[in-house]
Amino acid sequence: MTSTPTDDIWEAMSTARTIRRFRDEPVGPDVLARCIQAATWAPSGGNQQPWHFVVMTSPEAREALAIGAARALETIERVYRLQRPEPDDDTPRARNSRAMFALHDGAASVPAAVLFCVRDQPSTPSLTLGASIFPAMQNFLLAARALGLGTCVTGWHVGSEPEFRDALAIPEAWRLAGLAIVGWPQGHHGSLRRRPVHEVASLDRWDTPLREGDQPAEA
Repeated sequence: MTSTPTDDIWEAMSTARTIRRFRDEPVGPDVLARCIQAATWAPSGGNQQPWHFVVMTSPEAREALAIGAARALETIERVYRLQRPEPDDDTPRARNSRAMFALHDGAASVPAAVLFCVRDQPSTPSLTLGASIFPAMQNFLLAARALGLGTCVTGWHVGSEPEFRDALAIPEAWRLAGLAIVGWPQGHHGSLRRRPVHEVASLDRWDTPLREGDQPAEA
């Protein structure tokens, strides 16, 4: 496991785990600008690049983060029936839950946060519109990992859109698409745990798993 920078895109993709604990160390605007530059290299429908990225640093922005995090935590606790773990509980589940609660509790003091916005196009279905912002968001996350940063994608803006719009002066013509918390990891990046390819991919037919070494059918 490593939290060091990497120029290997395969290592970056396979170790970009969600990070919820960060060191008490600021993330400079130059570093964030570099990650945002990577975001702008992403594809978008018709190359329209209908995106805008807001780095949240002001007291007003951080208050919106705190409000959004508190509301999101209430939903998480209710829907997933999560409870704060006992202090002496050191199981993996308890450690993960503790990190999640700590992130939400300390939302106003996270190292950095970036809100991803996409220009609204009423004639474009939401799923299609998302295809012009989420690749940019993924580029941002991978660039952050390459630089040794940790990230956590959250939905704190979803139930608190008025507060976010007011704090950041976001025009009505723009949708709030995603929010990423960014900082220098407290701990390490590590290998991702994902289902194997043959369980999630098919070759020509849905009922035919795609496996390593498979060859395409002859024309």
